Amino acid sequence: MSRDTNLPSVPAAPVGEAGLNRYLAEIRKFPVLTAEQEYMLAKRYAEHQDPEAARRLVTSHLRLVAKIAMGYRGYGLPVSELISEGNIGLMQGVKKFEPDRGFRLATYAMWWIKASIQEFILRSWSLVKIGTTAAQKKLFFNLRRMKKNIDAFEDTDLHPDDVRKIATDLGVSEAEVVNMNRRMMMGGDASLNVSFNDEGEGQWQDLLADGGPLQDETVADAEEAMWRRAILTDAMSSLNERERAILIERRLTDDPKTLEELSQTYNVSRERVRQIEVRAFEKLQKAILKSAMDKKLLPAA
Repeated sequence: MSRDTNLPSVPAAPVGEAGLNRYLAEIRKFPVLTAEQEYMLAKRYAEHQDPEAARRLVTSHLRLVAKIAMGYRGYGLPVSELISEGNIGLMQGVKKFEPDRGFRLATYAMWWIKASIQEFILRSWSLVKIGTTAAQKKLFFNLRRMKKNIDAFEDTDLHPDDVRKIATDLGVSEAEVVNMNRRMMMGGDASLNVSFNDEGEGQWQDLLADGGPLQDETVADAEEAMWRRAILTDAMSSLNERERAILIERRLTDDPKTLEELSQTYNVSRERVRQIEVRAFEKLQKAILKSAMDKKLLPAA
């Protein structure tokens, strides 16, 4: 259920494994939006508060919420509540989303989803005031992963070398690592090697949050990189051969050439090379903006 009356309701979160399967089947029926559809819907909601546009944006990303929520099942909280909190985060992400920035909604909303779920876990877990600072929250949500990486699964104090490594990698003090580990051991967690259903299928450690990129995030980033390359290619065609060559040699290579080197190549003064570079860069900026508007990635001025 949404906490904001301007945002739509979504399918009820699941209860139990059977309910989870039904819920996942239900949300898979909502279509995935293309980049253009998403942009137009986001503009409609941002400019007119169109509830139907918001509904389509939210429902098309419910699968993203479920995927993220599944990664936090190892904290022993009902998956229905994790998904409900994640859906609230998604709605807030839709409300704050600015489509003209050029990013896909999935890339932006996942941070709202994760934040909502993590805040719920911190409020609900058996430890008292476990995440009062950003560093403590980071430690809480990464300590299990770090222990897994160094094969430290025992419910005992960490070895001093392991404490030192975790503290260094996460940017916290060694004392904070020791204290957090002890508090988490006392929090009533089941062993990570215990099966999470009566049939003995799977273990809790299999459901810990994956630190790697989500599929939605990877796709969004790939699409963004693709249209950026396309826009740059179109814009570069607006330059003449000398402008293009100088701009590449000065700004688009790992080892840029000096004005002196280019002045000798083109038999002109260093100041003339600098002028050509500046003019080419200004032309490129204008061409990129025009190309973005032509492709409807930015609104017309």
